[in-house]
Amino acid sequence: MPASKARMTELKNRSAFHEFAIEDTYVAGLVLVGTEVKALRAGKASFNDSYCYFNDSELFIRSLHISEYSFGTTQRHEPLQERKLLLTKRELKKLESKSTEKGYTIVPLRIFFNEKHIAKIEIGLGKGKKLHDKRETIKQRDSDREMKRYLK
Repeated sequence: MPASKARMTELKNRSAFHEFAIEDTYVAGLVLVGTEVKALRAGKASFNDSYCYFNDSELFIRSLHISEYSFGTTQRHEPLQERKLLLTKRELKKLESKSTEKGYTIVPLRIFFNEKHIAKIEIGLGKGKKLHDKRETIKQRDSDREMKRYLK
């Protein structure tokens, strides 16, 4: 298919990079029902205050809002329900050991569809930034933007 017809939906969590210093990223599968997939394809999701946590050595995501699909039938999903994330055992053990350390949390970074049209979520192991770190990031971004302007 030409690239113009096969437009992939990608939803990014922009605030995650502002709030956290991301050290490691993983791509995980999502356990979804049919109307959730259709809502994601339409771009109807929000990452507001969403995070990942472990429950009996399984990884779940909480507060990921996927709006109801407007053309759905009676089989609708709950917009704020917890959803299970699918990773390998080795990745789960590594993430669980790192997330128990002080200051680390697992945050969703983006939701996308891979080349097989399966919904995936990219999660990151991040450490919370202090206020002065956030200011430093903003200064760095502004200086990079100024450099690009002068180079054009």
